[in-house]
Amino acid sequence: MDYDYNTSRKKIALPEYGRHIHRLVDHIMAIEDREERNRATRGLITVMGNLNPHLRDVADFKHKLWDHLAIISDFKLDIDSPYPIPTKAILTEKPRRVPYNQGSIRYKHYGKLTERMVKKAAEMTEGEDKKMLTEALANIMKKQYLSWNREAVNDENILKNLSELSGGLINLNTQDLRLSETRDILSKNKKNKKVIIAKKNKPLMNQ
Repeated sequence: MDYDYNTSRKKIALPEYGRHIHRLVDHIMAIEDREERNRATRGLITVMGNLNPHLRDVADFKHKLWDHLAIISDFKLDIDSPYPIPTKAILTEKPRRVPYNQGSIRYKHYGKLTERMVKKAAEMTEGEDKKMLTEALANIMKKQYLSWNREAVNDENILKNLSELSGGLINLNTQDLRLSETRDILSKNKKNKKVIIAKKNKPLMNQ
């Protein structure tokens, strides 16, 4: 008696569709009449869509199904597809290199986004908007500094860093701007941390 084990069967291209779909594709490929082959393919696409309803939320749902059909047939199914038929080379094509930003960050504890905001503030014309933004940025920088060094922070040092990041266009001192107290920032951070932990540990209702 011959046993039909999966290990002895032909490897299937897309296991999520199951072996029966792959066998149907092989059957359709053997149909000689092109019109009959096209009609059978359209029916199979409907079945494939019903087997994978989660794909309906994916953009170009139908297009993806036809691409999957091409993969299952090893790109050998000769039909009138409503979409451009992909080539086998696409599966082995190397992804494009991601253009990582190699720009240096002067102060890593402030981050690149803070640097950009400081430069944007420096370009603004003098006025209430620039004053408010500058004050907000200085306090953000102090908070970021404290996340890196919780021991102490000197307001003069924060304002000096602000001047350096702005290319010398923003020059303030502690008489011009009073920053939030260190103890207030640390206390607020501590409270926020407790709230986050409490939310994580909160039991789910109606379980």
